[in-house]
Amino acid sequence: MTQQDENRISERADLSITEHTVKTERHTTFYLAAGPENGPLIIFVHGWPELSASWRHQLPTLAALGFRAIAPDMRGYGRSSVYSQPADYAQEHIVGDMLELLDALGREKAVWVGHDWGSPVVWNLASHHPDRCYAVASLCVPYYTLERGLDQLLALVNREVYPENEFPAGQWDYMLYYEENVAEAIAPMDANVFRFVKLLFRKGDPTGEGKPAPTATARRSHGIHGMSTIPDLPRDTDVLTEEALSIYVSALERNGFYAPACWYLNHGVNAEYAMTAQNGGYLEMPVLFLNARYDYICECTHSRLAEPMHTYCRQLTEETIRSGHWMAQEKPIEVNAALVKWLATRVPEVWPQQK
Repeated sequence: MTQQDENRISERADLSITEHTVKTERHTTFYLAAGPENGPLIIFVHGWPELSASWRHQLPTLAALGFRAIAPDMRGYGRSSVYSQPADYAQEHIVGDMLELLDALGREKAVWVGHDWGSPVVWNLASHHPDRCYAVASLCVPYYTLERGLDQLLALVNREVYPENEFPAGQWDYMLYYEENVAEAIAPMDANVFRFVKLLFRKGDPTGEGKPAPTATARRSHGIHGMSTIPDLPRDTDVLTEEALSIYVSALERNGFYAPACWYLNHGVNAEYAMTAQNGGYLEMPVLFLNARYDYICECTHSRLAEPMHTYCRQLTEETIRSGHWMAQEKPIEVNAALVKWLATRVPEVWPQQK
């Protein structure tokens, strides 16, 4: 075997996704990793009710470019620590988990990428610990919104779509449903995880644009998605493979939906934590926001939801992708292309150096 052949084998090994665990006195984080261990670090943070495997399309792509790509199971999910008290899922604790992960990896900084509830985590890292961030990117959830609590979201509701007399909480009614009756909210999910995952992970529907999201009637319908029972829909093959479906169902059947739901039960303390951000909440580092055109909960195309971000992000890059909420899984090529372009042009100091 020649030296060139050995190098090729080594390069292929870098692209494989491996499993790891970091244990500290306060928390255990399971994570997936790909790419050379000395490559520039990029950490992908999933949301509700996902897993590290949600980034299965991004890890090998960034690894192939020479990045060290990491995706943890977040607190309450998968093979990371699960806690019994809602207060344990406040943003400040979760940010602490990510800082411990960064320390365990022996790094000072990373590029952070978040989606859904992973977005408040990376926004809080950027605003409270800018010295640990090269740059931050978010899919679907803009800055200066969810991490600042439910009241901030309610103030930005599009009242043309959600008249206040009919939809007082707009599309965020489901968050009040969690607060008021979390046991009822998660009972159908726990009763049939397989059906719920198939219902949830679906591609975007252009025909829903300009119409109220089903989540806007969660309380009166006694169901998160505006329905009290879960239909048995076929798997959406544009979002989920059989393997991914199996991974989600296995983890959620093992841990249940209570811990993931607890992320929604800390709006007040999360808002207080956000008030302690450095630099008045302004972000000076490069920021990428990927807007999902057909995400009708985190709806930024026709509403004011992204307006505060335009004020508080000094180096903002935005791109709209015609997808639903599960953007990284529905449109991985477009997401990867936008992410790589941004890294190469707006964060060139982290671009992997060719040997």
